[in-house]
Amino acid sequence: MSEVAIGGPSATELSFTRKAALVIVGVGVLAFLAMLVLGAYAPDFRSGRNGGAHALSNAVTGFSGVVRLAEATGRNPQVVRSLDQLESEDLAVITPERGDVDLTDILEWRSSRTTLFVLPKWWTQGDPKRTGWVRVAGVRPTDDTERVLAPAYPLKVRVTRSGGPLRTVPDHAPSEMRFRSPLALQTVSGKDLRPVVTDSAGRIVLAQVGARQLYILADPDLLNNRGMRDEGQARAALAMLDFLNSTDADGILFDVTSNGLGAARSPLKLLFEPPFLSVTLAIAAALLLAGVQALTRFGAPRRPERAIRFGKAALVDNTAALVRRARREVQLGYRYAQVARRRAATLLRLPPSLPEGELDARLDQVRTSGAPFSELATRTERASTREELTIAARGLHQWLKELEA
Repeated sequence: MSEVAIGGPSATELSFTRKAALVIVGVGVLAFLAMLVLGAYAPDFRSGRNGGAHALSNAVTGFSGVVRLAEATGRNPQVVRSLDQLESEDLAVITPERGDVDLTDILEWRSSRTTLFVLPKWWTQGDPKRTGWVRVAGVRPTDDTERVLAPAYPLKVRVTRSGGPLRTVPDHAPSEMRFRSPLALQTVSGKDLRPVVTDSAGRIVLAQVGARQLYILADPDLLNNRGMRDEGQARAALAMLDFLNSTDADGILFDVTSNGLGAARSPLKLLFEPPFLSVTLAIAAALLLAGVQALTRFGAPRRPERAIRFGKAALVDNTAALVRRARREVQLGYRYAQVARRRAATLLRLPPSLPEGELDARLDQVRTSGAPFSELATRTERASTREELTIAARGLHQWLKELEA
């Protein structure tokens, strides 16, 4: 059908103005981007304030105090949420909360790197009045604590009443590494343990496992939030971390994967981190430019073409398209030969009443560069395929052109 000019609706008749449409699209794009970012970083947004004994906990048994203190003093602490982040020469502090926590993967990742395991000590219950706070119900059973590093490193744990100063065994330890014992002191013993910090009776509080860079802190009160309330204990804790981290490391790793706060590596997160961030920004810029181009007209608008064009050429093209679609091209050979014969008779001023055979005989007397007319006409009339018809019709057309010349 032909195109019909219809007047466009006025601005007041439109459902949405251009400005309203832009606002809707902009809000949708921002909401989609926010969803992507939240989906990528959702595991990192978990605060971990569940009253546990880990680096994100503000509870009395947590270790967020030493993390903040290390950050305030330029020691570059990092909370580790995936095992691949443990592949570093920095000191890693592991704080399992129960004896049944599987530490096999962590031991494999940290096989030759400096690692401090802090044993659990306290049995706690959540405070119903304050979220993230706990109430200490008592000392955890020692048989549970002894299973933390078993069976690779069997330990014997003991809790005794103390309260005096602790002794640092290595002579090269810093002078600030001087702890005071909590009233209930948890100590450890076992095969191939080399004492680093002991109580007055020689019971081990901080031990090195053989010649490896693996250390065990038996009493977490030397490092947790309870201990960080005291300035002297806090100073000694930082000195201990520096002493263990004496391999020119860049920071301290505080693991929370053993506390159930780990997060798998997200492919979506890679879109917002170097080096893939540059690709994301390039794609965003390309989409923005495409949107601007879609909203802005460049040059004069093109008028749409008619479905059916005017003129004889358009009529011929449309007729040819119908014949082609109906697969009737071959049947047009006889008609074309008749048209060519009448055209030739008109050019030579031959009587129209001549029989077809006599007319062909006279046309054959015309000298041309190709075959005689009767032969060309016969080929055109008897063509059985589209290709044969095309070749024969071209020959007949060329004969007519030479005749007209």
